[in-house]
Amino acid sequence: MKKLSVFFLLLCAQLGYAQQKPNIIIIVSDDHAFQAIGAYGSQFMKTPAIDRIAREGVRFDKGYVTNSICGPSRAVILTGKYSHKNGFKDNEHSKFDGSQDSFVKQLRNGGYQTAWIGKWHLETTPQGFDHWQVLPDQGQYYNPDFLMQDGSKKRYEGYVTNVVEDVAEEWLNKRDQSKPFCLVIGHKATHRVWLPDTADMGMFDKVTFPLPPNFYDNYKTREAAKVQDMSIAKTMLMGYDLKMFRFEEEADREGSVKRMNPAQRAKFDAYYQPIAADLRARNLTGNALTEWKYQHYMRDYLSTAASLDRNVGRTLDYLDQHGLTKNTIVIYMSDQGFYLGEHGWFDKRFMYEESFRTPMVMRYPGVIKPGTVSKDFVMNLDIAPTMLDAAGISIPKDVQGKSMLPQLKDKNKNGRKVMFYHYYENGEHAVSPHFGIRTSRYKLIRFYKRVNSWELFDLQKDPGELNNLYGVPGYEKITAQMKKQLNEQIANYEDQDAKDILASTD
Repeated sequence: MKKLSVFFLLLCAQLGYAQQKPNIIIIVSDDHAFQAIGAYGSQFMKTPAIDRIAREGVRFDKGYVTNSICGPSRAVILTGKYSHKNGFKDNEHSKFDGSQDSFVKQLRNGGYQTAWIGKWHLETTPQGFDHWQVLPDQGQYYNPDFLMQDGSKKRYEGYVTNVVEDVAEEWLNKRDQSKPFCLVIGHKATHRVWLPDTADMGMFDKVTFPLPPNFYDNYKTREAAKVQDMSIAKTMLMGYDLKMFRFEEEADREGSVKRMNPAQRAKFDAYYQPIAADLRARNLTGNALTEWKYQHYMRDYLSTAASLDRNVGRTLDYLDQHGLTKNTIVIYMSDQGFYLGEHGWFDKRFMYEESFRTPMVMRYPGVIKPGTVSKDFVMNLDIAPTMLDAAGISIPKDVQGKSMLPQLKDKNKNGRKVMFYHYYENGEHAVSPHFGIRTSRYKLIRFYKRVNSWELFDLQKDPGELNNLYGVPGYEKITAQMKKQLNEQIANYEDQDAKDILASTD
C-alpha cells in the first residue's frame, strides 16, 4: 500500500508539472498587412482582438520573414530553418518533407498534445500532430472542404474564417486535459480574392481611402520593380479579384461564387451587382479606373480582415471562459506582409518593407509584461525555438532561429543586428528571385535570374524605398560594408545558392 501511495504521488507530481508547461496557440493568417492592424497604428480599421494580444503582451515592431510567400513561410515557422534548409523554397515546385524535425514534433515528444487546423498549404500530409484537419491547397472562403486525418474530405457549411474557429474549438473541447497543448490555427483570410463574410459586406463603403504616397511609383532605378506583374492598374482582375461580373452567368462560372448556397449567393448578388452596374455607368478609364479599383480592393480586403479579427477574439474568449488564459501563450502573426497600394501593388514577395515585414504580437502571462513594445529584429524563423524554450525543451542544434524570450525578459540582451532574406519563386507576378540583408538603417538586395541587379536603400532617408543608391557616388563605403555583412550572413546560414550566385556573377 505504501508503494502504491508513493507511485500515486509521483504520478500526480508529473501531471502537475505537465500542466505547469504553458499551452500554446499560434494563429497564422494569410497576407494580413501590418498597415491594417490597429495596434500598428492603422487608420483604416479597428482590430480589437489582435490589439488585445498586443496590449496584454508584446507588439513586435520589427517582425520579419525569411521568404515572403505563403507555403515557405509556414515551413520556416514549423522548422525554425531557412527555406534552403527545410527544402520548401517556393509554391510552384516545392513539397514539404514532413519527415524532418519540427518544433511541434519536439513538443509532442515532450508531452504536448498537438494539432493544426485550417490552412496548411505545404502540399503534403501533416506529420507530428495528434490531430489535423486542413484546407486543401488555398482553401475556399465559402462552404470550405477540409482534408480529414482518415483520408476523407468533408465539406462544412459556412464562411471559412468562422468554420476554422469552430473546428479549432471543437478540438479544444475534446483534447486530453491532462496534457499541455499546442494548437496552430491557420486562417485563409486575408488571401486573394478577398471575399468577405456576407455579414461584413459593405462595412467600408462610406470610407474613401487615401492613396499611398508612392501609389504612382515609376520604379526609376529599380529594374525588378519595373518588370513585376502585381499592379492594381494592370494585374488586378475585374471579375476574379473585384467581383465585377458583367452578367450573372459570368459569376456562375467563378469557382468561389459557384460553391455558395442560395442564401449566400443572394446576399453576394445584392451587394456586388449594384456596384458593378454603377461602375459600368461611370465608364472610367486610366487613373480614374485604377483609383476606383484601389478603393474597391481596400473595402473588400478590410471587410475580409474584419471576420479574421472577430474570430481571433473568439479564440481569446474561449481561453477566458475555460480558465486557460493565464497558462496559454498566444501568438498572432501573418505568414508575411502585404501591399495595400504601396508602389501601386497588391501581393507580397519583394524584400521591400510592406511584404518583408509581418505583424506579430504575443501574449505570455507572467513572463511578458503587458504593453511591451519590442524594437528588436525578430523573424518567423524564431517562433520554433521560442516555443521550445517556453516549454523547457532543448532547442535542436540545427535550428537556425533564436528564442525571443531572453530579449523579452531582459532588455539588456542583444538581438540580431542584421536580417537575411531569400525569395526564390520565378513565376507568378514576375517578381525576380532575390536575396539580401537589412540592418537598422540600410537594405541591400541582389536580384537574379529574371533581372540581374543590385539595390541599396537608406531607410532612414528613404523609408518608401524609392531611391536606389547602388552605384551612386559617395556610397561606395556603405556598399562595401553591406556586401561584407551579406557574405557573412550567407556563410552563417549556409545558403549555398546565394554563395554560388555571388561567386559566379560579381
